[in-house]
Order: sequence, then structure tokens, then C-alpha cells
Amino acid sequence: MRIHYKKASINTSEHVYEPSEDSFLLADAALSNIKGSEHILELGCGSGIISAVINANTEARVTGIDINPHAVKCTKENGIEAIRGDLLTCIKGRFDLIIFNPPYLPTQVWERQKGWMNAALDGGSDGRQVIFRFLKDAQRCLAESGKILLLISSLSGVDEIKSKLNDLGYSVGEERNAKYMYEQLIVLLASRELDT
Repeated sequence: MRIHYKKASINTSEHVYEPSEDSFLLADAALSNIKGSEHILELGCGSGIISAVINANTEARVTGIDINPHAVKCTKENGIEAIRGDLLTCIKGRFDLIIFNPPYLPTQVWERQKGWMNAALDGGSDGRQVIFRFLKDAQRCLAESGKILLLISSLSGVDEIKSKLNDLGYSVGEERNAKYMYEQLIVLLASRELDT
């Protein structure tokens, strides 16, 4: 299937998360936070829709990363640089902005899916498992004044995620939010608090 959004056009793939409301909400938040030629990492790039929107509308340099080999292939076929990796484990550089639409749904063992789609949806029993793994390593990959755009759900424990970010030294604000069906989707903007 071909998807068009904000001057970008991509093809999707069978074993890759299909762009949805959360993808478009995060893409809009990204566009409002990119000012020039920043170096950007999109974690969990899936089909590459958010990176494609960034490429079509800004001068930023964007790289995608995903654990799903089908997602990496799809993103590359959509004209975006992408690498395969588990969160930030294969990243050595620093980025001005890290964008992440993580698996945020609370998922019990019996709800897990077979195959690669589980990696896009399974947020662990509280919906925060992958988010907290990412946050533990994120500062290492951020430039001095780097920021994170993180999409979360009201089902994942918004206060717990904000608290974790504060504990790690970030200032946190809500950049965007929208209600979809049974949940509120929220894009958090986290900035590093530098010692003065």
C-alpha cells in the first residue's frame, strides 16, 4: 500500500507496522521541532514514514533504526538511510533529536503476537519496558543540547514515564496529544538539563 503524508510518499510492507494515528502525530511534532540541518535518529522507524516526512519538509539529516529486518528493508526502499539494531546498542554517534514511537501497549504473555509485529506492539506488562530500556541509554546518544520526542499512551502510565525522565535529568513537556479510541496519545518533548 502507498501512503502519502505532508509531501512524503512511502510504500508499506506486510511484516512492518503500518503508519497510523500515532505515526502522523509524531511526524507533526517532529516537523515543529526541526529548525535547520539537525542530525536526527528515528528509533523504531518501521516503514520510514516519519523519516520520509522529515526528508520531504526539512534540511535535517535523518537515519532510521529498527530491530525488524523487514522494517529496515522497507525504510531503505522508501529512500531513507536505515540500520538494523536493538534500540541504541549499535549507535556510537550523537544526535540533535531522537524520535521514538516505541511499543507502548501493556502486553501480557498470552497477548503477544508471533513474528516481527510483536516487536512493534509489545510494551511489556506495564507498557513501559521498552521505553525505560531506551531512556537508560539515550543520553549517551544525544548531542549537548539534544532532545527526545517520545510518543506514549495514557495506557502506559504517563506520570511514571515523566518521573523517569525527570530522574534521568530531563525537563519534560507535552508537545502534542490526541484522543484515539480508548487511549490518549501523547508526544513528550524531553530536553537535557545541562549543569550551569
